[in-house]
Amino acid sequence: IRSDVGVPATAELVSRLEARGEVGQLEDALAEEAEALFGGPPTLLLDARPSVVLVVGVNGTGKTTTIGKLAQKLREHDRSVLVGAADTFRAAAEEQLEIWAERAGADFVGAPRGADPAAVAYDAVEAARARGRDVVIVDTAGRLHTQANLMAELEKIRRVIAGRIEGAPHETLLVVDATTGQNGLQQARLFGEAVGVTGVALTKLDGSARGGVAIAIAFELGLPVKLVGVGEGVDDLRPFDAHDYARALISS
Repeated sequence: IRSDVGVPATAELVSRLEARGEVGQLEDALAEEAEALFGGPPTLLLDARPSVVLVVGVNGTGKTTTIGKLAQKLREHDRSVLVGAADTFRAAAEEQLEIWAERAGADFVGAPRGADPAAVAYDAVEAARARGRDVVIVDTAGRLHTQANLMAELEKIRRVIAGRIEGAPHETLLVVDATTGQNGLQQARLFGEAVGVTGVALTKLDGSARGGVAIAIAFELGLPVKLVGVGEGVDDLRPFDAHDYARALISS
């Protein structure tokens, strides 16, 4: 519970341990059961061309950095990438994203601050189609004047993207800061209800954060953790490994 796993997931783990009867090494048994809560290995569904990844999350979670690192990873795997800056609310959001896109060797579509975010998303998708790019990553605002405004805007962006490409967005990634604990679970619930999140990118796992919220999100909401950020470097965004994660969490 101290690791932010939360009461429901903790109760489930205790129940599973009790069902085992003889557990042997408690830490090993607990890690095995924690790993099992995540199900199979997570994969990003990027088979369509272009595949659209919509990235959502509150400000301060490392959303822009995650997009930049994801673009870099995809480029390393010979995928052509276009990044769309549909966060037109936050000052400097576009400039930061453009720097990351340039660093990753990705195309960039932006707009002036205050522009219609759904229009930016539309332009990004159309540009990717016209240029034959493999993946479009669309950034979104993490804060508006009200929460209802934000969710309505995200839904509009999603609708516009879906109207241009069948089955899009193919991934809707929620970026969650591992240090925020159970707040992360609330964010996942809120964004999940509004825009149909398909997976989580868990950031800031490099510090003292135990990041147990990943188990809470997986168990209570059925959302897979797909990526983890373990540092500031471009190479510090990695596929989520439930085995390693569970052992690190239990040993901490």
